[in-house]
Amino acid sequence: MDRFWLQRQAMVQNQIVARGVKDRCVIEAMLKVPRHMFVPEEFQDESYNDHPLPIGENQTISQPYMVAIMSEALELTGEEKVLEVGTGSGYQTAILAECAKEVYTVERIESLSRRAQKILETLGYNNVHFYVGDGSKGLPDKAPFDAILVTAGAKHIPQALVDQLACGGRLVIPVDEKGAFGIQTLLKITKGKDGKLTTESLGGCRFVPLVGDY
Repeated sequence: MDRFWLQRQAMVQNQIVARGVKDRCVIEAMLKVPRHMFVPEEFQDESYNDHPLPIGENQTISQPYMVAIMSEALELTGEEKVLEVGTGSGYQTAILAECAKEVYTVERIESLSRRAQKILETLGYNNVHFYVGDGSKGLPDKAPFDAILVTAGAKHIPQALVDQLACGGRLVIPVDEKGAFGIQTLLKITKGKDGKLTTESLGGCRFVPLVGDY
């Protein structure tokens, strides 16, 4: 048991469960994954607080509650192949790895991808595949995906990601159609068995911009 165990318990109880997150796998994953390992050492004492933190390269690790609701929205059962666009710190990746069969994660900044890979390997994850590149294009050679999670704010939903979503799959993505990158809307897009899309708003959010050719 690490020295942050009590802080992690408090985070889950007060920030996650108290706000209505019910998915058992997400809750257990957030109790297990040591969030402090994914932030720079100078921010470790803040790692279980209710806000994002800088991780370098003008990127952030998301607020714990946002990680929880995005993960819950994917409705993972443990059998899915998941695409994550924006590896970042690797913390969200670890939560997905706890709840899915395989995770394919793409990060445009190579140094962040390497750092995240090292941390996840240290923690013993062997079901995560790391890629460096333009995540807005997805990974067409690995598609289809049962679930896709985008951890950056998009101007619109990249068609490549919709195309790579399996029928019956879920895509969760922050979208700011005004392009101002202020408050975005977190969307859950479900592709029906017939290929038709249904969209649900999960509320406001704020993420760094999705950079890519989409």
